[in-house]
Amino acid sequence: MTIRNLDRLLRPASLAVIGASDRPSSVGAVVMRNLAAAGFAGTVMPVNPKHAMVAGLPSHPDVAVLPTVPDLAVVCTPPPTVPAIIDALGRRGTRAAIVITAGLTRTTLADGRTLQQAMLDAARPHLLRVLGPNCVGLLVPGIALNASFAHTGAKDGSIAFVSQSGALCTVVLDWANSQDIGFSHFISLGDAADVDFGDVIDYLAADARTRAILLYLESVTHARKFLSAARAAARNKPIMAIKAGRTPLAAKAAASHTGALAGTDEVFAAAFRRAGIVRVDTIEELFEAAETLARSPALAGDRLAIVTNGGGPGVMAVDAMAAGAGRLATLSAASGSTS
Repeated sequence: MTIRNLDRLLRPASLAVIGASDRPSSVGAVVMRNLAAAGFAGTVMPVNPKHAMVAGLPSHPDVAVLPTVPDLAVVCTPPPTVPAIIDALGRRGTRAAIVITAGLTRTTLADGRTLQQAMLDAARPHLLRVLGPNCVGLLVPGIALNASFAHTGAKDGSIAFVSQSGALCTVVLDWANSQDIGFSHFISLGDAADVDFGDVIDYLAADARTRAILLYLESVTHARKFLSAARAAARNKPIMAIKAGRTPLAAKAAASHTGALAGTDEVFAAAFRRAGIVRVDTIEELFEAAETLARSPALAGDRLAIVTNGGGPGVMAVDAMAAGAGRLATLSAASGSTS
């Protein structure tokens, strides 16, 4: 795993929108509208050779003539154009890109490579990191960044949400806004051709603004990297995950969705336990976890006091605490009776 150049992706000072547009139904228009609505303070440079102005900003015909090198580029153009755009961005000095475009694995070039592989080959010599393709984008409310085509924004908070499903992103955003819950980062991985769960978890583990990490997974393509990152991060902050594709039929559906095998559920369950990831089974439980993490103050220590009106439940609570490597607090005489 590597967090190389992820700061350009997750904390950019400037960005370019390739395929920016004023056409209301286009992805490029939604991205421009979201950037403006969030109030991103950095430089925003639309790129569209057919227009002199887009969203009230000067538009540029191509990447080569941009007035400054953008930290981040958001690519919203048709699939055949993506590899050349990534190459042009890399040559210009850009080190991170969000590729919203879908369908890059469905087209094969004359040399046998898919468009997605050609995109990765174009990015690699420049160490350019790619989020996506086939993703919603990302939101970092703390810096007023909404580089996505989501239908709504996110409030600032201390929870990071990382998802393979774009549709689930919109569901979680709607729910979080209705509950006044915010996020440090809201990241749609899409097909995760380059930037994946392991990379993002590794970055978020060291991020001071992130107190907890929530994941929605359908598949993991680099298992060793994922487990290593999760195990290290879970020592400092809670990680909770919902894993779709538990049954063979659902796993087959997940494979058609993300393009990667979901694997057997027993393997994931064991891996999560080993890495320290708390697994939830439903989206409702994920919401409950998010709400608990958002509203609970950070604990100062690891000692637990159990208060109960029945002996049996108290003994069961102690068993559960011990099984989870918890530590029972010793009450002082001033605390009153412990019986």
